[in-house]
Amino acid sequence: MAHSFGILLRSPKFLIGAIVTLLILALVLIYPEINKNDPLSMEALAFQPPGNGLLLGSDNFGRDLFLELVYGIRTSLVVGLIAGICATAIGLLLGLLSGYIGGIIDNILTAITNMFIVIPSFIILILISVSINSRSSMIVALIIGFTSWPWTARAVRAQTTSLRNRDHVNIAKISGHSTPRIIISEILPYIASYVVMAFILQVASGILAEASISMLGLGPYNTISLGIIMNWALVFEAPVSGAWWAFVPAAFAIAIITFSLYLMNTGMDEIFNPKIRS
Repeated sequence: MAHSFGILLRSPKFLIGAIVTLLILALVLIYPEINKNDPLSMEALAFQPPGNGLLLGSDNFGRDLFLELVYGIRTSLVVGLIAGICATAIGLLLGLLSGYIGGIIDNILTAITNMFIVIPSFIILILISVSINSRSSMIVALIIGFTSWPWTARAVRAQTTSLRNRDHVNIAKISGHSTPRIIISEILPYIASYVVMAFILQVASGILAEASISMLGLGPYNTISLGIIMNWALVFEAPVSGAWWAFVPAAFAIAIITFSLYLMNTGMDEIFNPKIRS
């Protein structure tokens, strides 16, 4: 593991992505300890431009946009992280079972996966969000996770299918090891790097999904996220008012976060993917 991490640090793409991600995490963890003001308190006039103590100006409610942005990034990261864990766990479990056991189990799990792939996950996400009255950030994260696992499941199944007839797996079978032990000990270590890459992509897609549904007014209630900040700007016509600071920083933050995660994933892919490496 330490050796693999050392190799990763030699990848400029992974290094840049990781540094940017760590800087963003440091901002959202440290700044609220420095500025303990309520991000929902009114500090100025509506759509006040940057300056006069407000780094990014104020929103339509006269609230400090920079403080809102920090809290929004934190919420979006938490949603992406929970959604990523949920989606990766489901995809990993179904992919491993389907790929290793095969037969009728494989047919059933593949049919379920294909059914979710055929129906666009964003449509399912919107339908579920509309049907739920009280939406916390945790609920939204779980909904995103439960609707975005299929491509991970398919990819893990393909990897597992190619590994299940390898010599070390056959030796474990002959030795009488149980199926869970073989999967955990003989297959999972060989796809661990891929699972980490899938998780990073799931976190990024979770952040984008939350921003998308929040912009439609279907995001979490009683909190601040990057999508909600953009929704407020659209609802109260910030673009018409020329208040670019009400939505551009939030859009830029979404772009930077997802781009840094994709950079990390690309860097890992170049290191661990034999085809790309060769």
